[in-house]
This record gives sequence, C-alpha cells and structure tokens, in this order.
Amino acid sequence: MTDLFEKSIQTLELPRVLGLLADQAVTEEGKERCRALRPLTDVDDVQRRLAETSAALSMLVLRGTPSLSGVKPVAAALQRADMGGALNTRELLDIAALLRCARSARDYATGEGNQKTCIDHLFASLTANRFLEDKISGSILGEDEIADAASPELADIRRHIRASASKVRDILQKLISSSQSKYLQESIITMRSGRYVVPVKAEHKNDVPGLVHDVSGSGGTFFIEPMGVVKTNNELRELQAREEKEIERILRELSADCAGHKEDIIQDYDLLVMLDVIFARAKLSTRMDASEPRLGRSGIELKKARHPLLDPAKAVANDLRLGEGFDTLVITGPNTGGKTVTLKTIGLLTLMAQCGLHIPVADDSRVMVFDHVLADIGDEQSIAQNLSTFSSHMVNIVGILGQCGPGTLILFDELGAGTDPVEGAALAASIIESARERGALVAATTHYAELKVYAMTTRGVENASCEFDVETLAPTYKLLIGVPGKSNAFAISRRLGLPQAIIDKAAERIDAENVRFEDVLTQLDRQRQEMEREKDAARRLRREMEDSARTAREYRERLEKEKAKAVEKAQAEARAIIQEARDTADQVFAELNDMRRRQEKEASWQEQNDRRAGLRRRLNEAEDAIGGGREDLPPPPPTRPAAAGDTVELVKMGTRATVLSVNRDGGLQLQAGILKITARQSEVRVVEGEAQKTQKEAQRFVQRAEHKLRSLGASPEVDLRGMMTDEAIGVLDQFLDSAVMGKLTQVTVIHGKGTGAVRKAVREHLRRSRYVKTFRPGRYGEGEDGVTVVELK
Repeated sequence: MTDLFEKSIQTLELPRVLGLLADQAVTEEGKERCRALRPLTDVDDVQRRLAETSAALSMLVLRGTPSLSGVKPVAAALQRADMGGALNTRELLDIAALLRCARSARDYATGEGNQKTCIDHLFASLTANRFLEDKISGSILGEDEIADAASPELADIRRHIRASASKVRDILQKLISSSQSKYLQESIITMRSGRYVVPVKAEHKNDVPGLVHDVSGSGGTFFIEPMGVVKTNNELRELQAREEKEIERILRELSADCAGHKEDIIQDYDLLVMLDVIFARAKLSTRMDASEPRLGRSGIELKKARHPLLDPAKAVANDLRLGEGFDTLVITGPNTGGKTVTLKTIGLLTLMAQCGLHIPVADDSRVMVFDHVLADIGDEQSIAQNLSTFSSHMVNIVGILGQCGPGTLILFDELGAGTDPVEGAALAASIIESARERGALVAATTHYAELKVYAMTTRGVENASCEFDVETLAPTYKLLIGVPGKSNAFAISRRLGLPQAIIDKAAERIDAENVRFEDVLTQLDRQRQEMEREKDAARRLRREMEDSARTAREYRERLEKEKAKAVEKAQAEARAIIQEARDTADQVFAELNDMRRRQEKEASWQEQNDRRAGLRRRLNEAEDAIGGGREDLPPPPPTRPAAAGDTVELVKMGTRATVLSVNRDGGLQLQAGILKITARQSEVRVVEGEAQKTQKEAQRFVQRAEHKLRSLGASPEVDLRGMMTDEAIGVLDQFLDSAVMGKLTQVTVIHGKGTGAVRKAVREHLRRSRYVKTFRPGRYGEGEDGVTVVELK
C-alpha cells in the first residue's frame, strides 16, 4: 500500500469507521485488529471477508453473540511456563477463562438446527480442554485463594493450621479470662508478625512472661506472645510455611499442565480474537442498518447510499453510479450542497467493502474492488512548505496521476480551483482526460461551467448535480445524475436582499453565451422539477392502484378460502354420515356372524366331545403297549443293597437317582432331579462307579467355578499412590498374579507423578516381569504420566 493510498484512507475518514468497529469488539486484541484493518485488493479475499460478516450476522440474529469476554492474552505466560516458570493465580485464571470461552464458542456453533456457514471451520478448530479448565478452576478460587481441594496435602496442612490456630486462641482466651486480664490493655487477641499476641499495659510487661513482638506508637502497650503459646505458634508458622510451599508446588504443576497444551491454547486465543473481529463487523452492520454488496468488475452502483458517519435519521440517501456507461462523473452545484459528501460517500463505502464491512446501502448494490482509491479532497494549504492551496492540490494530483491506472478510483474535490478560472477549467478538463486515458474511474466536483459543457459533449463523461431549493435557500442534498447544476448565485443574492439593480448590472457583465447556457440550465431544471412532480404523482397513483389491487386480491383470496372451508365442512359432514352408516352395518354383520358361530358351535359340541374321548382312549392304549414292552424285558441282575450316597436306577422307570438316606424298614429316600421319591430296595439297582464319577465331575465343576470367581474378582487397576517403593513393588506383584490368574489382558497401574521414584521403580519392575508383554505411559484422559498401562502376555 502506497503512502498516497494511506493518505487517501485518512482523507476519506476510514479510521473513524474502524474506530466504530473497534467499539463493537470485546477483546483488546480484537479492538487493535479492527483499528488496523486495511482494504484488500484481491476479489476472492474481499468476497471471503464479506461472506464471513454475513455468516456472523445470520448467527447473531438467530443465536445472539458468542461469549468472548474472558479472552485475554496468554502467550507470554505460556512461554514462561514452557521455560519452566511458575505462573501466578491471575495468569492461570486467565487461561481457564480462555478455555471456558473456547468451549462455550464450540457449543454456540454446534447447537441443534444450526445451518452450515463459511466460519464453521473456525469454531470447529477450537480445542475444548475441559479437564485442564476444571483442574485450574477447582484449584484456584480467586487471585488470592487456593482451594483446599487443590491437593490432599494442602487440605491436610490447612486442617492442622486450623487446629493449631484454635489451640492458640483457646490458650490466650483462658489467659484473658484469668486473673492476668488486669494486665491487659484490652481483652482481645491480635496478631503481630504472623503470631498471636495480647496487648499488655506497659507497666505490667514483666507480669506476663513471653516474647515482645511490637510496641504501640505511644509506648503504652506491649504486644506480648505468652510463653504458653510460643511452641504452638512455632508449629503454626511451620505449617504456614509448608502451606506456602505446597501452594507453590500446585502452581508449578498447573503451569506445567498449561505448558503441555501451549500450542492448542495459543491457537484458541487467535481463533477467538478472529471470531471477535468477524462478529464486530456483523454488529456494526446491524448498527448501521447495512447490507452486503455484490462485487463487480466494471464499476460501482450504490442504491440509497448513506454516508456512514452521518446521522441516519438526517442523512439523505442517494443512488450513485460510476463505471457502467460512463467512467467519469462531474458533480456541480452550490457550496454546502453536498458535493464533497457525495465524493466521500463513494470512496468511503468502497474502502469499507474492501475491508469486509457491510455498507449502508439498499439491497442489490454493487461495488468494484480497486487496487488504489486516491483522493484529493479538502484545503491542504501548507505554510511549512510555502505552498498555496492550488499548489498543494497540484502536488497531490501529480502524485495521483503518477500512480493511477486500470483498477484505480480517483476522487477530485473542486478540481482546478484556486487559480484563474479559465486556466483552472482547462487544466481540470485536461487532468480528467489524462486519468481516463490511464484507465481510471474518476469522480470530480467543480463550479466551472466549462466542465459542465465538457461533460455534456464528451463520451463517457456524465454530469451530476446536488439539488438546491432556491425558495428556502437550503440544499436538499439529493444527487441528480445526468443533470448539470447551477450556481444559483443571482437567485440566492436576490433572496438575501441584494438590490435588483445590482443583480441586473452583474447579469449584463456575463458573456451572452454563458447567459444562454445558464438559461438552458434554468429551463432544464424547471422541466426536471415538473417531471419530478409528474413522476411523484404517477408514483402515487400507481401506489394507490397497487393498494386497490392488493385489497381486491386479498378480498378474493378471503372469499376463496371461505368457499373452500364451506366445501370442506360439507364434505366432512358427508364423510361422517357415511362412516356412521358403515359402522352401523359392520356392527349388524358382526352380530349376525356371532349368532351363526354360536349355532354351529352348539351343533358340533357333542361330536367334538366324542372325538376327544376316542383320542384319549387311543393314547392310553399306546401307553399300555409301551409299558408292556418294558415288562417283557428280562429282569436286570441283582446288586448289593443301596446305601446313602449311591447312584441307583429305578428298574421300572429307567431313571437314575441319588440315595439320600435309608429308612429303618429298608425303604430308600431318593433324589431324582428336582423330585424326591421313596422306593424299596427291590425296585432299584445300584450303579457301580457312578458315585466316584459324579464326585470327579463335581470337583471339576468346583475348579471351574473357582477359576471363574478368580477371573471375576481380578481388578483391572491398582492404586500405589502414597506407598513407599518396596511396599508398592510387593502390592504390584500380588496384583499381577491376580490379573494373570483372572485372564486379564490389559491393566492400569496408578502411581501418581510426585517425585517420580515410585513410577521409576514400577516401570523397572514391569520391564523384568515375565507376565508383562508391553507397557506405556497413560494418554490424555487416562491420567497421563501419573499412570502406566500394562499389556499382559
């Protein structure tokens, strides 16, 4: 970007718009990036930025703004942590807040019903580390407060501190309540140098044995630590020192955890700042009631364009065109008529669009992406360089002509002013022609009538004027393209009270050709105003016709809807009557079918009973035949009398059973499956070898059950934290034996981080163990280096 382009950016007041954009950002880094925005010159880059703004705007409307208030710079703190430094509580809380914002932003973009947008990849790239976020938040309650739950050691130390402090206060309270209270200045317990003391009157300082820690300013009070609490105070100070040391260890551990995720956290920060800038652009679009312009390659067409720095309620919206049909626009009209504002509006809206901002225009507006937007606007008289207004403008114009070419937008304000009007007008026309030859688009303001004629007679150059109401002596700020403007000097002077004689003498001094030209302009302006009135009347009439047509159309649609409702209601009633008739007929037919079935059932009942009786008879005969077959078999050989525990076979039934007991009369109590039966010795035969076989099967069943119980009882993990090295290795051996017997393939050994002694001993032992196939440190979410995951052979 050239210095002249940057100067034009300042002239067109883009930094003021970027200041408004920065006000919409939440993060400090986002505000800085908003102020540093500069126009892009690549069409694809501009289109991408505009699409990002539109996507954020749609999300803003549907879901509100994502929460980014906790995003603060953390790169320096993470760099220090990565070098082994310990972060303070404020820095760790900032990291936790950043992680919380990243998680919240991911949830914001992944809600139900969310549509795909071009910025989804930014949300998806965020790394939500809930584990680290909760660890920091759970350990640090505030900048000056570490939670007891930060570590078991800290909780234990603080429990002892509270106990010791309570003990000291109890001892001192007894002293205050004793006869020695008369030596005290006040019956209170206070602290000096971190030790509990009591205020003793100066004259009784030797009556209360103890250590003097302080003396009041007047010397009337000695703050003495009684000897009875010195030991407890010492213990309390030792505990407080241990507490500080443990807090430092906790902060170092949290800092190391943050350093381990340094890249992800820094990436989250950059993504959140980027999203902050994008949503700032969307919020500014809402504030300005702006819209996304289309990007074209052949000019500018802004519909109902407003200057973004003017009050929207007062700014006049104009239609601005340049580059389509003509490449140069010459704007004329009286001073304070809005010519300069029009120039700035064209330039500023173009720059805003190239920055990815929506612009305050109507839909279907179009802008072109320029390589340079160069402006010469305002009075730049330089006293330091001894340059007049004309010279200063000419220096800018020389620079502009030296840089312009295809893809350049040039804005000239009061081109050729500040010198002889004839020479200035000729010079202005020549400058415009030179810029056009280089392929640039030009918009210029002027008072010169020669430039009006030039625009009317030159192909590709168009006149435009800012309307002025002579009756009210006030500009309307409405731009009229295609119509050259009048200076209206005589009319304004007449309205302000200048005598007509003076005005007539002035008119006589004007060249006749100029008079005719002004008369033509006056006639054209009068005709234009009449055409505008007729156009307004036609527009009003057309609007009334459209309203009447819309009313008639709505009335017709309402009639059609009512007619359709009436037809639908009649059809529904007819369907209901038909359905009722069908239901009645179905009910009658069902009753007839029931009557017929009952008659048929009564007629065939007797026949069915006879068939069932015959079937039972044939089954009984078959059963008797089967029983008779067994009786024909030869009787089995006799065996010894059955005893308790024997397995026997019931001769007639062929079923085996176990003898539970033998009755006094020789009868047997048998267990056959789930049945308990009684039999005589003659009805059973002993099956030899079955008892031993049954016992072996039972033993095998018991062994299988024990093996399954061992498998079920084997734990997949063992916790060695808090143990000494030798004790931990013993417990580990027992655990590995149990895991191998339980047929486990993978187990977890929890040894914690601490000093690393137990971890080192455990891994050395696992390396030598015949049970271990491989082992590795835990991954993220498994406990990381605080656990070892073991794969068994």
